[in-house]
Amino acid sequence: MSTTLPDNLDPWRMVQGRRVFAGTLAVAQLPRLAGLLASADGEVAYKVEFGRDEFDISHLDIELDAHLKMICQRSMAEFVQPVQVRQRLGLIRDDAEEARLPDGCDPLLVEDGAFCLKDVIEDELILGLPLVALSPGAPLEQVPITAGSVPEDEQPPNPFAALGQLKSSSH
Repeated sequence: MSTTLPDNLDPWRMVQGRRVFAGTLAVAQLPRLAGLLASADGEVAYKVEFGRDEFDISHLDIELDAHLKMICQRSMAEFVQPVQVRQRLGLIRDDAEEARLPDGCDPLLVEDGAFCLKDVIEDELILGLPLVALSPGAPLEQVPITAGSVPEDEQPPNPFAALGQLKSSSH
């Protein structure tokens, strides 16, 4: 088991050796992810295992755990969002191999025979973020609105009222 992530690795050799990488990464080392957060503080715990399944399909199993600081879109306050990712990625050389992947196994295209494992970890964390960041305890302000009902004193002035006055004064 390795605790350091190489910049580029050959996934096919990693599968043959059934390599395992485990450790932590600083969120600040993941610039695309850090740009989506309120703060780049914190760490991501990772474990990545390369292997083959019973259908002889090369894959990597990825486990990620992080507590990321985000901005609640309801209260605009900073909060900590726990993110857990458990994913199996099937290693494929071209799009035709994607059809062989079993259900629950997402494709990971390896075009040049090598890839950066840190980038894969960052991609999976970004996909694990909520679409809209909402703090679990953020209050929701309830404003009752019924369609078509605007109080009389809040009716906007008619923009054509001035034209109506001009037309009636010219006759």
